[in-house]
Amino acid sequence: MIYYVGIDISKYKHDFCIISNTGELIVENSSFENNEKGFQYLLELLKPYDKSQVRIAFEATGHYSLNLELFLTNQEYSFMKINPLVVHQFLKARSLRRTKTDKADSLTMAFYLMSVPYKPNSLLLYHIYTLKSLCRAREQLIKERSKIAVLLTNQLDLTFPEIKPFFNNKISSTLLFILDRYKNISHISLMKDFNSISNVSRGKFSYAKFVKLKELAKNSVGFHNENTDLLISTYISIYNDFSDKIDSIDKQISTIIKELNPRILSIPGIGEISAASILAEYGDISNFSSPNKMLAFAGLDPSIIQSGTLQYNGRMVKHGSGHLRYVLMNSAMIILRYSPTFYDFYLKKRSEGKCHRVALSHVCKKLIRVIYILEKKQINFDPSLLK
Repeated sequence: MIYYVGIDISKYKHDFCIISNTGELIVENSSFENNEKGFQYLLELLKPYDKSQVRIAFEATGHYSLNLELFLTNQEYSFMKINPLVVHQFLKARSLRRTKTDKADSLTMAFYLMSVPYKPNSLLLYHIYTLKSLCRAREQLIKERSKIAVLLTNQLDLTFPEIKPFFNNKISSTLLFILDRYKNISHISLMKDFNSISNVSRGKFSYAKFVKLKELAKNSVGFHNENTDLLISTYISIYNDFSDKIDSIDKQISTIIKELNPRILSIPGIGEISAASILAEYGDISNFSSPNKMLAFAGLDPSIIQSGTLQYNGRMVKHGSGHLRYVLMNSAMIILRYSPTFYDFYLKKRSEGKCHRVALSHVCKKLIRVIYILEKKQINFDPSLLK
């Protein structure tokens, strides 16, 4: 006997029902709170049944289900997360009535679970969630740091407009060190501590540059006062704080990804952060039955337009995870520098008349297919096997 448990997830409570494979309602229209007491209540109801005979499903609706997922995993129960759109379409197919309640949804999920192959959760659940949280937080911190960089740049345009071009319009650690220590053009023009600056730059900031920067400051058209000095110090402090937090997150991501050691890392140009971001968004790649499903998940599959005898592929649909698409496209750009195979494929698409972005999207699709094979077969990247 198989028992199907449909759970409708919400913030404070979860509605559920239990049915057998014969369609018998074991538990109907019940609910439990989203806390330890509620979880124990569900556990007591499931205890009479063998864990291998219990199949649980709920919608993939953000983070509200995470505590329940971790609880079920710790209790050695499997579960399957279902796309809410699929549940909605299944409900429409079962009934023409417009009935949408939490209790009705839980029953719909239980019946849906009976009708499809059971694909339970991955044992990587905790690591995947941790990586996803860290990668998303990292992305947000980088965006916030970029805003501070803009504010700092705007202030430098007034106080020392020549300095950013001098550093190739980049906010380097050397630039931050000089601004933090000397604040304005008057102090920079009188700098004497070349060795400290050279050490920060790891020897890249030469004495010739040191002399030239002092001369630029001496003849700068910028102006400064107590207020501009204060703003520059403030922006640098905030920028460095963000950088420190990002570095801490990077170290934690590195620790986790080294433990998981995914085959993605064997692809030239894919670093630990990129691999972590891709793995975090996809989760357990073994859950995908084909690379086309991975393309669809990332929103990289083309739309298909058909009318009568006319059919053509449109632009990529761009559904799914925008963060995943961003990481994949950036990874594809980097891979072109390190992999002759991928670069030759890119040149082939360019020779066919495709613009850079379109050719890069084809590289991205090829990358996804490669990732699928590597993770499914648990093999390392071998360019000789690529077609």
